[in-house]
Amino acid sequence: MLLRRVWLVASKSPNFFLRVNHFAPGMTSVRNTVIFRGAQNSSSSCNSKHSRLLLSDRPNTTAAADSTRKTVATTAPPRHKLPLQICTIIDKFASPAANETESNGVDVGDEVVIHGWVQSLRKQKRVAFATLTDGSTAQPLQVVFTDPDHCSPALSVGASVNIRGTLQPAPVKKRSSDATSEQPKPVPELHVQSASACTIVGECVAEDEYVLAGKGHSLEYLREHLHMRCRTQTLSAMLRIRSALSQAMHQYFATEGFFEINTPILTTNDCEGGGDTFTVSADAYEQRKEMEQATDPRFFNATTHLTVSGQLHAEALAAALSRVYVLGPTFRAENSHSPRHLSEFYMLEAEASFADMDDAVTLSEQLLKKCMVHITETCEEDLKVIWDRERRVQKSEGKLAEDDLGSWVSSMDQPFAYITYDDAVQALQNSAASFRYPVTWGDDLKFEHEQWLAATYCKSPVFVVNYPLALKPFYMRENADGRTAAAFDLLVPGIGELVGGSAREDRHAVLLRKIEQHHVARGGGDDGTLAWYADLRKFGSVPHAGFGMGFERVVQYLTGLSNIRDAIPFPRHAGACRL
Repeated sequence: MLLRRVWLVASKSPNFFLRVNHFAPGMTSVRNTVIFRGAQNSSSSCNSKHSRLLLSDRPNTTAAADSTRKTVATTAPPRHKLPLQICTIIDKFASPAANETESNGVDVGDEVVIHGWVQSLRKQKRVAFATLTDGSTAQPLQVVFTDPDHCSPALSVGASVNIRGTLQPAPVKKRSSDATSEQPKPVPELHVQSASACTIVGECVAEDEYVLAGKGHSLEYLREHLHMRCRTQTLSAMLRIRSALSQAMHQYFATEGFFEINTPILTTNDCEGGGDTFTVSADAYEQRKEMEQATDPRFFNATTHLTVSGQLHAEALAAALSRVYVLGPTFRAENSHSPRHLSEFYMLEAEASFADMDDAVTLSEQLLKKCMVHITETCEEDLKVIWDRERRVQKSEGKLAEDDLGSWVSSMDQPFAYITYDDAVQALQNSAASFRYPVTWGDDLKFEHEQWLAATYCKSPVFVVNYPLALKPFYMRENADGRTAAAFDLLVPGIGELVGGSAREDRHAVLLRKIEQHHVARGGGDDGTLAWYADLRKFGSVPHAGFGMGFERVVQYLTGLSNIRDAIPFPRHAGACRL
């Protein structure tokens, strides 16, 4: 059955248009337009004999529709597949049964085309070798040119190429005779039989200027070349671990019933109250407004900052959705040059309604352990690349305290330690260790104290809970003793504080008092004050809790990287904002 849908289309001209779509079930619709000339009244024209004749006298509409459909079908863009990745080949050879049912499976003897960058090149008298990477895996693919003349003169380290060849297993140098020992995994090679099989996509035009030429570049040297350093084995491994870690976090929160949210980057509040914020201004706009003698020349009519935390906004959304989390950028204007601090970094923040501090402790521990498991299962080779490098460097500098940089693996199956701030201070005071900064009750714990508690005293990650009230921000819930807050920090070996969280102050009167005590202004909502935040306690307030986890610190902890500037692609810190 042929059906018609009719639309009346208005026009400023004396004409009007009647648009008709012809279609039948399972068929593509075809649009035709009928023009009524000199119509003064669209309604009367539609009902006229003339309009009915125009519609009924149309020649062979069905045939026209069929013709149009054929044209659309033949001009549809072809479907393309992205190039075969090296990781697919490596995985197939490592476990041949894994991809038997996959349509993109590869096997010994298959001819394939690989796209990537040349990592190394070695020419001999009768054969030539190149290693190729596409960034999909820590293990490069060795390319064997059966005749060195098949190598183009333009083929060099750093060049991008397409290479067609046949997959073959690489020869195994040694195999253990012990049947119980782990045998080496099969490794593929790509054998190239002709010069035409290798196409140079992009030459490395000045190889002597290529900053990654040679071997053994230090991480300090690579920080001077941020746009190139992620092509190296160590930094590309770090990027894959970051990706897997982000996926693990999203998967965990999805299973726990949390909703992902987005919080503002531009804000009028300083969440932590420490004043270490970047102030945002629109110079050209504000200069123009000053020349115009505007009452308030500021772009937002308020002092605006880059966010130091999305927590306060997340609390507002948790009051609507119960459980929320955000993984986004945060900014701190701390003049710190330590290997544990950045000015721009990513923060994982979670907020849960109808929860207390111990709930937040449990959530953060479960999250970190889920991430540990996921990383060990999906990024084993990447972890090994970074651990091996860090082990070599630290041994050469005499700094390696443990033989295995992945000591955190043993903590995955054990509960994290849990002590109060009071007990932590007592243990520090009773220890025989010599600290640069003596500790007394009410002092904030220094890095040396955190390290001793995690690495020496507890020998595992440790939650320190119930800190003195004066040490913590205004939003953390005051305990019944009036001297401590329901707050916690998770301390881990090598890093120090990895997670910070608390129960949030849900009592309106108490929150107002604490805001005043912390010298945080109250008043309107758009002038940098926190009346809106206090309002959350006036209308259906509930007990709630949350935590923040520094994303780069987790990467640093899992990989053993000694400097946090190597746990992010483009680090920003005091004194440096390159690119």
